[in-house]
Amino acid sequence: MTHNQGAEKPEKISKANAEHYIWGERCDGWHLVKGQELSVIHERMPGNTAEVRHYHEKSRQFFFVLSGVAILEVAGVRHEVGQQEGVEVPPGVAHQMKNEGTSDVEFLVISQPTTRGDRVQVD
Repeated sequence: MTHNQGAEKPEKISKANAEHYIWGERCDGWHLVKGQELSVIHERMPGNTAEVRHYHEKSRQFFFVLSGVAILEVAGVRHEVGQQEGVEVPPGVAHQMKNEGTSDVEFLVISQPTTRGDRVQVD
């Protein structure tokens, strides 16, 4: 049996046809892959926005910047992440994504397994 036998025909996905949501006050997200075992989200953060510091109990994440420059704080260490660069965040490690510039930052957040119900906010 081949890997794709019985599977649905793959469909191209992009910001244009993905499920969209708004987070924070002005940030956008598009679910490119929305499964229990794997989540891929394309996100956009306008200038001077930040995610709330948090960690995930089970989910491992990889943040990959598509355009702009982001600050990803991981366990208190600031990482400046530019275009075509990424940082992995293990489960249980507090992190916060920030856009301290004036231009938009667009990036992918790849989570395995999904982060739904797995987020713990850190003060």
